Parts: sequence; C-alpha cells; structure tokens
Amino acid sequence: MDLKDLERKNIINTYNRQPETTLFLKRGEGVHVWDDAGNRYLDFVSGLAVNNLGHCHPTIVEAICHQAQRLMHTSNLYYTEPQILLAEQLVKYSSADKIFFCNSGAEANEAAIKLARKYGKVKKNNEAFEIITAARSFHGRTLAAITATGQPKYHKGFEPMVAGFRYAEFNDLQSFVELVTDKTCAILIEPVQGEGGVYPATTEFLQGLRQLCDQHQLLLIFDEVQCGMGRTGKLFAAEHYDVEADVYTLAKALGGGLPIGVMGAKGEAAETLVPGEHASTFGGNPVVCAAANAAVNLLVADGFLEQVLKKGEYFKKRLRELSYTKIVDVRGLGLMVGLEIDGDGAQVVRLCQEKGLLINCIGGKTLRFLPPLIATEEHIDIAINLLQKALLTLN
Repeated sequence: MDLKDLERKNIINTYNRQPETTLFLKRGEGVHVWDDAGNRYLDFVSGLAVNNLGHCHPTIVEAICHQAQRLMHTSNLYYTEPQILLAEQLVKYSSADKIFFCNSGAEANEAAIKLARKYGKVKKNNEAFEIITAARSFHGRTLAAITATGQPKYHKGFEPMVAGFRYAEFNDLQSFVELVTDKTCAILIEPVQGEGGVYPATTEFLQGLRQLCDQHQLLLIFDEVQCGMGRTGKLFAAEHYDVEADVYTLAKALGGGLPIGVMGAKGEAAETLVPGEHASTFGGNPVVCAAANAAVNLLVADGFLEQVLKKGEYFKKRLRELSYTKIVDVRGLGLMVGLEIDGDGAQVVRLCQEKGLLINCIGGKTLRFLPPLIATEEHIDIAINLLQKALLTLN
C-alpha cells in the first residue's frame, strides 16, 4: 500500500484530496517546492500565507534548532524567554498593550470573541454580547468562528449556530451602523478579506468603524490572521488605513512555518480577561516563539516591507496585462492578490500546476496569489508567463 492509499485509509476526508491531481510534496526551499517525482514548482500559495518568508528560511531553521535543543515545552505555569521576547516585539510594533498566545487563527479569534463578550458585560450591560461581522468574511473553523464567518456555506450542517452574531456588508459603513444596538459589544472585521475573495477595505470604511465603536463603547477587532505579518506590505494591514484596533488577531505567517496564534489587546480590553478565564496548553510554545521572533526580525528589516509593496504593484500590473478576455477584476494589497475571471478557476489552478506554478482558487472564480514575500520580480514574471499559458489552454 502506497502513502496516498494509507492517507485515504487513515485520515478523515476533510480536504477532498484527489490522488491523480494532488501533489505529494517532499521538500521546500525559498519560493520552490519539489514533489515525490522530483518536479519543481513555483509556490505562489505559501502554505496559505504561512510561508511568507519562503520555505525553510535558514534564519528561522537555525532559531528552531537552537531552541529545540534547549527547551521544547513547559506549559504556561512557568516563564520562558522566547515567549516574553515575542510579546515584547508584538507590543512594540502593534497597537496592543498586551498579548495572549495560542496555536491558530481560529483559536485567536475565539479568544477575541470571549474577550469581547466579557468586555460587553463589564463595560456596558449583561445583555451586551452581540458581535457584528461582515458578509463574505472568514474567521475560522471552530463553532464560534464559523458563526462569526459571514458565509452561509460554512454554517450548513452545523446548526444551531452560536447566538450573538449579526452580519453587515463589507465596505458599507451604514449597514454596520444600522445593526448596532444596546446588545452590541464589538465589531469584528478583516482589513482585507481573504477567503471571501481578496477584497481590501476602504479607508473611509475602517475609519468609520473606528468612530462608530468609539461612539458606542464597542471593541473594534481586526482579524489579521491572513493579511497580517507583512503580507500587504505593512507588518499589519491596518497600518495602510491609519486605524488602530482595540483587539487584533494573528496566526499563519507569524511562526515562520510553525503553528502559532496571537490575540493582542490594548487599554481596558487588555485587562478584561483574568486568570482562569482563558488559556492554551501549547500557547506561546518556546520553539514556536523562537521561530516567530526570527520571522518578525526579518520582516521589519530595513526596506523589506517597502519592497513587498513595490512587488505587489508590479504583480497587479502584470496581471492586468494578461492576454485573456475573461478577466473581471484584479484586486488586492501588497502580495495578497486576487484575479477574478469569468471562467472555471479550479481548472486554471490544475493547468498552472501542470506547468509548474502553484496557485489557489476561492469562490470558484477568483484566483488567489499568496507568493512568498521574498519572491522577486523575476519570479513574478515566471508566474505570469505560466499563468498566461494556462489561460490560453483554457481558451
């Protein structure tokens, strides 16, 4: 029995892997991965925005190995240096005053949801537990997180949903205004919607949400799980909008390839949860925090994020130059880019893979590009050429 047969026999089928088309990846380095047959691919998925610094970045690998030889786990009953130093870094570079560590984006959003409910009860009244989120949003796969997700397809089969969530229209401030009541405790939003189709917020919208939250004593929560950690050309996507959240969540790219989640909070929000109200056994693991410290240092190095912005604009320019008549839209921020087509996006993904380019499709028609931030303009040119060939095959 080969390994793909063993996978089908022993792993619950939640990813719809197809033996004839799903790659068996064996190795990664920089912007490339190799499959079990030795074929090389240009990876413009980056582990779904996890490998922002490419595969097996030597600085991150060194940090992991060094820490793994010293201390791998202790639990949060004790202090560890990598955790404390990472919290210091995140406070320094963000709007947060304090940090909570967990293991994933969904967990980080769960922590933010719990914090918001507690804050509503303490700050407003015992009935202030409702959170307003956006249509097309995505906040994770746990029960509260999928309820917060404004896409009914993720709710189907898991009803009843968690009480206390209402949905407004992304980039439509008035739709949020109309949903605020005495029961509202927070607004949860992605500055750039990822799974919903790569839609950046407008400045007027996010600044309007900040004013609305201030007016009604609500927490403004930014889910930066996908768009954070340099993906948009700023360490935090909210920096593009000159808006500070009361609470933010991070995961994906922060760990440099290892699993980590973070909730940051400022002011009164940072003091809302007290001992015994929330925890995570593996949260702030010393090996993962060592990797994350190395990743943050690389991201904030002089000129790095400015180059991400420049390459993002170059990428969108090249996409608009494609010889394909069914392009609907090119959108995104930094190197978080979407190409909406009037066609079968999944087929384009398969054709690109056959030609040596890994991309992703969301919603059936939007091709999502999440290249490593270390990708060069030459890598972008290669990707565009391979994509062009795939699109011509589709025609």
